[in-house]
Amino acid sequence: MRAGGALGVAVVACGVLIVGAPAASATPDCTPWTTSTVASGFGTLENLAFDDRGTMLLSETSLFGTGSIRGLTPDGERSVVVPDVASPGGLAVRGDTLYFTTGNGFVSGALDIPDGSVETVDLTSGARATVARDLVMPNGLVLLDDGDMLVTRNVGAQSGLTRIDGDSSRVVRTDLGSANGIATDGTAVYVSNTFEPELAVTVLDSEDLGGEARRIPVDGFGPVTASDDLTVGPDGQIYLAQNLAGRVLRIDPESGSSCVVGTGLPLTSSVEFGGPGWNRDALYATSFDGSVRQLTPGPTA
Repeated sequence: MRAGGALGVAVVACGVLIVGAPAASATPDCTPWTTSTVASGFGTLENLAFDDRGTMLLSETSLFGTGSIRGLTPDGERSVVVPDVASPGGLAVRGDTLYFTTGNGFVSGALDIPDGSVETVDLTSGARATVARDLVMPNGLVLLDDGDMLVTRNVGAQSGLTRIDGDSSRVVRTDLGSANGIATDGTAVYVSNTFEPELAVTVLDSEDLGGEARRIPVDGFGPVTASDDLTVGPDGQIYLAQNLAGRVLRIDPESGSSCVVGTGLPLTSSVEFGGPGWNRDALYATSFDGSVRQLTPGPTA
């Protein structure tokens, strides 16, 4: 989700087929994780990923849509990895290549302007390339095992899920509501919605994205909670950032039960477990307030 994206957005009905959807619930034994601020003073932060060199990669933008991909090391050193990126969104790393979306702007989504793309940068040489063009507000990004990519769009009449295969792209679902965060465990693809009154994480078969979907209800009321990006942890659980609620949920993808692991996290936009050089047991969270925060589990979490 982009800053201010909830303003003026018409709530649309989610038409996903519900297959055995469990009721939303919260487990009483969820121990809150300890939170701390890793860094602050960035612009609006939309997403994060880790490379193999110990750098946290951050998509940073401004209210005017200008932005860049920033780097942050565990010792606090900052860098510009990719300059001059228009409204950057989702990030994903494979080997020495960083994939990132551009054109993740509210106006583009609302007016159906295809000025978005997926680009890459070689983290060794710095060489930059465009792998997909003419996308409308590509927000979340995930790489599939077969080499294809998925991007979400969460604003506009055609919000949903697009698959990118080589030089071509095609919309594969428009029944996910305001599709935003996206993650995969290799078998299932998980997609969050943002603005609907009834929030959910939709579970799709990665080999049959257009097939039946299972919907996991999520606690919160979209216009004031605003689920954003999500990740799948090493424990197989889903971790979901809820932007306006300023919290992070842990969701069991099998039972549908959930609990709050972090609160007091204003405008949290994305979460990811630590990469090389960082605490791999901790969640790192970006925020529209320009901060990066760390959530560390306790001994009984």
